[in-house]
Amino acid sequence: MQGLIFSVKRYSIHDGPGIRVTFFMKGCPLSCWWCHNPEGISPEREEAVRNRRVGEKEFSVNEEVGKYYSVDDILEILEKERIFIQQSNGGVTFSGGEPMMQSEFLLEVLKACRANGYHTAVDTSGYASSESYQSIIPYTDLFLFDIKHLDPSMHLEYTGVSNIGILDNLRMILKSGKDVMVRLPLIPGKNDDKENLTAIRELLSSLKCENLRKINLLPFHRIGKSKYKRFNLPYRMNDTEQPSPERMRELKEFFEATGIKVKIGG
Repeated sequence: MQGLIFSVKRYSIHDGPGIRVTFFMKGCPLSCWWCHNPEGISPEREEAVRNRRVGEKEFSVNEEVGKYYSVDDILEILEKERIFIQQSNGGVTFSGGEPMMQSEFLLEVLKACRANGYHTAVDTSGYASSESYQSIIPYTDLFLFDIKHLDPSMHLEYTGVSNIGILDNLRMILKSGKDVMVRLPLIPGKNDDKENLTAIRELLSSLKCENLRKINLLPFHRIGKSKYKRFNLPYRMNDTEQPSPERMRELKEFFEATGIKVKIGG
C-alpha cells in the first residue's frame, strides 16, 4: 500500500510537540479561499510550472507534484531523524491536504509508526466520516483539529463544504481521551467577526477538558500566493491584510477566557 505525498518537512516545530517530521498528503475535500497549500487539493499527481533564474536569465520548468511512498519509505525517513525526534520528545505528523482522504494508508502508516515508538499526530479539517476517525483513534496520540467557521452557510461559502459533522467528530475525538489542539485560522473579513469568534469561544468553553490541550490562533498570511499561478488557480485573497500583532494579542486574550492555553501560531 502506498500514499501520495506532496512534501516532507523535516525538523518541523509547528505541527505538534518537539521536533517532528511532517508528511503532507495529497487530496482535500475543502477548497478554502485562504489555503496556503493549493498543491494539496487535488488527490492526483499534478504537473506544475516553476520559474527559475540563473543570472539574468529566467526560464520555466515543469515539475511533478506528488510522490508515492510506502509505509517502509515513511519509516526509513523517520529512522534518519530518530535521534532528534527522541531528544526533543517529538514525533511524526500527517498533514495535507486532508490526510483522511487517504484513510486506509493513513491507518496502516499510523500503526507502523506507533509500533516503532513514534508519537503520532494527525492534522485534520474534521471533514471525514466518523468511522474513519474511529479507525485511527487507537493509533493517534494527538489531533490538530481545525475550526474555520461555525455558521453553516459561511463555512460552505469559504471552504466549499458543509460543517455538519465536523463538530460531532471533534466531540467524539475529545470523548475518546486523545489529546487535541484546536487550530483557528483567523482570516480578516471572513471569519474574524465578533459573532463568529464569540460562538467559537462559547463552543470551546463547553468542550473544555483535560485533553483539549491548546488553542492555536493562526493569523492569515500570503505565503502560498505564488503557488496559485503555478497551478493555474485563481487567488481570491489579494484584498485581505494580515492581522496586526496587536489584533492577535487581543484575540489571544479573548480566547484565554475559556481557561484553555492559547498560543499565537502553530
